[in-house]
Amino acid sequence: MSGAPKIVNLAEKLSKIDEHWDPRIVGHYNGNEIRLAKIKGDFVWHAHTETDEMFLVLSGNMGIEFRDGVRHFGAGEMVVVRRGTEHRPFAEDECHILFMDKEGEPNTGDTPSNLTREKLDFI
Repeated sequence: MSGAPKIVNLAEKLSKIDEHWDPRIVGHYNGNEIRLAKIKGDFVWHAHTETDEMFLVLSGNMGIEFRDGVRHFGAGEMVVVRRGTEHRPFAEDECHILFMDKEGEPNTGDTPSNLTREKLDFI
């Protein structure tokens, strides 16, 4: 047994993130990476063909555009985007999010772009 689990302070971790759309890993869970990001503006259309993606808003408001409409949600709300579903996250003002993807999954899924982060830093 490796001892008691470490407590992660999300506010402290978020204070180490300076750029929008530059997620960082704060933990691992059953083959998934628990990621934090600050977002503002528009992300890119993309899909994750082999895995679902969970978004939880910690502060602010965000939206996700889908091919059939837009969903808006705020602090304390979450959404699970099912695998293979094209989506485009966005936030008019800075928003802080926690989200989960499978380990090693690029943040833009199967759609490389200038916002793709192939390897994320652990903070």
